[in-house]
Formats: sequence, structure tokens, C-alpha cells
Amino acid sequence: MREIFRAACLAVATLLLPVAGTAAAAGPPPAPPALSPTQGPGTVAALALPRPTGPLAVGRDTLHLVDQHRRDPWVPTVARELMVDIYYPARPATGTPARYATAEEIRAYLAALGLADALPVQALADTRIASRAGALPLPGRRPLVLLSPGLGVGRRSLTGLAEDLASRGLVAATVDHAYESVATVFPGGRTLTCVACDRMRTDADFAAASRGRAADLSFVLDSLTGAHPAWRDAAVIDPARVAAVGHSLGGSAAASLLLHDRRVRAGVDLDGTLGEPVGAGGFGGRAFLLFGATADHPGATPAAGDGAAKNPAAAAGDGASRGGGAVKADGAAQEDDDPTWAQAWAHLGPPRLWLDVDGADHFSFTDDPVLADQIPLPAAVPPAPAPAGALTGRQALAITRAYVGAFVERWLCGRAQPLLDAPSRAFPQVRVVGRDPQPGPGAGITRRR
Repeated sequence: MREIFRAACLAVATLLLPVAGTAAAAGPPPAPPALSPTQGPGTVAALALPRPTGPLAVGRDTLHLVDQHRRDPWVPTVARELMVDIYYPARPATGTPARYATAEEIRAYLAALGLADALPVQALADTRIASRAGALPLPGRRPLVLLSPGLGVGRRSLTGLAEDLASRGLVAATVDHAYESVATVFPGGRTLTCVACDRMRTDADFAAASRGRAADLSFVLDSLTGAHPAWRDAAVIDPARVAAVGHSLGGSAAASLLLHDRRVRAGVDLDGTLGEPVGAGGFGGRAFLLFGATADHPGATPAAGDGAAKNPAAAAGDGASRGGGAVKADGAAQEDDDPTWAQAWAHLGPPRLWLDVDGADHFSFTDDPVLADQIPLPAAVPPAPAPAGALTGRQALAITRAYVGAFVERWLCGRAQPLLDAPSRAFPQVRVVGRDPQPGPGAGITRRR
């Protein structure tokens, strides 16, 4: 049986293995390095995510949602709960600075890997971000992008992407799924831990988790666009323009959501093994982007734009790779037996796009490499040589922001996006594995009447 969950709960590996100038390769972390007597985990300059690239200020509100009609799949004695951060275009200089994460979440996160005493808990929790809590929203009707993180990671890992989408004029909702992150603080002083990390063992477990997250995202959509919305400013959301984006298990959930909820018009999978098969007919003409790390797709080569993935049998990394990265001793990616991306590609149909990123690893699509690059190595740990061609955290986040933003804007807003139609001089690391012919004028307008 494929080890598709072997390292799924180690999604902070890049954060825990900072290497000067690069994000470290994904994989199980080594024993925590010993700090010198004069150097502690608190001795680090203030950390920050890069400013969003759009012109608009960003606000953030946080919601606690409870689905009284569903039991939690991991703890069936309680109703399903979610924590949701909503990022939105805001009036400048309103609200107060939003926090990145709680110290409790970060401490538990690092403690799960035996590194709470080796890395700066408070500095990580206090990472400076652009959002302002409770800021006044700008008027208008805006597309909604739902974002689901990887197993074990938590919604904070997609903050940099969510803020960027909001700065471009969209509403972005990042979701923490109860008992599926190492630590998430819920109301009432409760910190829920990753029960799912211990209980997922089979492909069937993974498929069920993907469907469960899709149900979570549908519930978030109901809660934001229904007759009695949970968010006070929900009137700014256009329910006819919704996309789903996710990393790792969250990427699988994005695909599952398109399979089960016709309200969602486009989806993006960031390097995630697909838990549910995509059958004939794909997503019924709705757009989907497979956006992964080249290292997870050994043997894949760029397509010529004819819609066919080149060497598709070798084009998808196994679940262990997407859950944490399977790497040979010499640094080369292992061959694997996960055919989910190639199988999905054969059935998706237009509009579809498959891109891989040279120098990326599984976590390059999250905030973690950006933070890793800012944390100095303890004195006792010599800097490791950067792998040839490895992306810096800033490069990785810039690529993720640019391509995800362009894709959702094309299919939710009808805006021309030349970045998606040809190789980019700005981002030469991005290669086309498969794509359909370029859309004609007006493509991407997906309003439902």
C-alpha cells in the first residue's frame, strides 16, 4: 500500500530546517539542534511576510462556524467545527494589526516535532502581516476564494496567498478543519489537536477526508452566502463567482468540492494527491489548475500546448511525496506510484492547466519557506549548501501568488491573463506540463444567472 500519509503531519519541515538562502527539502526533520549557551530560540529579528502585490488594503475577520447537521468524522461525539479567517479589500488605515498565529498554536506545532525549544515561538506567532482585523470593507460585489491547508498545518500557512488575493480585489477565506491541524485554538480556551494525523492510514481514509473537507467548504459557502450569513459583511460576496484552492490534502479537497458542489466555478490543487477519482466529464467544463513541484513529478516534461501531458505516467508524485517529500539519499526525487494527477488530467477536459515549478518542494506553496529564510541557524548548526536551483521563500511565494491569482481572476472575473498563456521571463522556473489551446476573447466569464 502506498504510504500516502507518511509525512503528512510534517508540513512545517521547511520551517523547521532553515537553510541560508533557500527552503530546505521536505521530509521528516532531524533531531532538534542544540543551541549554544549564548543563543536561544528568541534571538531572532522580527519576521514578516512580503507585502501583497495588489493595490488594495486588506482586512481580516475571524469566524467560528459549527455545522449542527454533521458529526465530526474524527470525534463523532461533537458537531463539526471550523475556524475561518476572511480576508477582504478594505479601507486603508481602519482596523487594528492582525496577528499571524497564537503562541500556543506555534508552540504546540513545534513541540509535536520536538523543536519548541529550538525555534523562536513568539517571533513566529508575531510574524508581521498586512491584514488589519476588523477593517472596514470596500464596497462592491467580489468573487470568493475558499482556501484549505495541508493536513497538520493549519490555515495560517496560506496567509501570504490569501492576503494577496484580497489585495487584488477578491475575498479569500482560509479554513481550519477541526482535529486536522497540529494545534488550532477554538473559542472557550480549547486547543484542538490533529486526531486525523494519527488515524489516517489508507487510501480510503484519505478519500473520506477529502470528501469531508469538501463538505466543510460547502458549509463555509452556505454560511457566507445563505439567507442568514455568519459574516457581517457577507453582502460584498458574489455567490456566482466562487473558486476553491488548497494545498496538499486541501488541494484534494478543492477537487472534491468541484465534484460535489456545482456552485464552485474553478479550482486549484497546490501539489496535493487527489483523494477522489475524476471520472469522464471531469468537472463539467469548470476550470482546474494542477500546480505542483517538478520534484514531485519525476519524468514530466513541458507540453507543446496541445493539451496533452508529456510522459503522464510518471507525472504525479506519490502521496508520501505530496505529504512530506520522498527524496533519495543523493537528493534526487524517487519514482513513485501515485497516478492521480495523470488520471485526472485525462478526464478533466477544457479548461485545464498543469504547471510544475522547478526548484520547488511540497511546501513551497505555503508561507513556511518565507519564514525559514528569515530564521538564523543556531550557532551549533553549520549552514548546508543550497540545492542547485532551489527557490528562496520569496521566489516561491511570488510564483504562487502570481499564478493562482491569474488563474482565479481569469475564470471568476473574465480578465485576460497573458501569464497563463506562455512561458514567463519573470518566472522561468514554471514549466507547462499540459494545457489546452489558449482561450478566446471573453473566456473566463463564469457568471451564473
